Amino acid sequence: MSKILAIDTSTEACSVALVDGQNVLANRYEVCPREHNKKVLVMTQQVLDEAQVSLDAVDFIAYGAGPGSFTGVRITAGIVQGLAFGAKKPVIGVSSLAAMAHQMYRLHNAKNVIAAIDARMSEIYLGVYRVKSLGLVEPIEDEKVTPPEGGLSHFNQSDEWHGTGTGWQTYRDELTCQVKVVVDDETLFPNAIDIALLALEKANKGQQQSAEHVVPTYLRNDVAWKKMPGRE
Repeated sequence: MSKILAIDTSTEACSVALVDGQNVLANRYEVCPREHNKKVLVMTQQVLDEAQVSLDAVDFIAYGAGPGSFTGVRITAGIVQGLAFGAKKPVIGVSSLAAMAHQMYRLHNAKNVIAAIDARMSEIYLGVYRVKSLGLVEPIEDEKVTPPEGGLSHFNQSDEWHGTGTGWQTYRDELTCQVKVVVDDETLFPNAIDIALLALEKANKGQQQSAEHVVPTYLRNDVAWKKMPGRE
């Protein structure tokens, strides 16, 4: 089994988890807007201490790649890149939207999930998934940034759809008029547990990368990520 440390600050929530295979050894989760920089490293050390695992003993470092808050995904990328370079560990990026869909399956056994994050500017980050088992999430279509109006009406109305994320709270009327959906009003943000479990599947497929390949996902084309100084 692989030990995976997962870190996510892509939304209002800050979370860190450590798994060994599909066993969750320790996790921290807190909704703390604008405090991610203060909390994420403290939470990371708390998770490692609780699990009695050193960073050197971790096999991979996974991260919530986004989309989400521009500042949040940059914080995650910077922290993970620094930890991975220092400990010489491979990294695995996981979509924040896919992690939200996986969380719906893990908590509620939801198999057809539409994840929507409020992207501001009258838009949402949208991901549509079919979840087959723990660690196995398949996108039904490409993730995108889009106005909430339109875009969902083509989905099979006979399927049982579940909605998760802040996009459903902000644009409930615009979205629910397009598709029959059960909206979860409590599961709003990704959790590092799900990022770790999705990363495990990627690790089993050999999809890990070296630290210099940490890249946030913005979906908007006018945002660029600058790597750590001195890194090519």
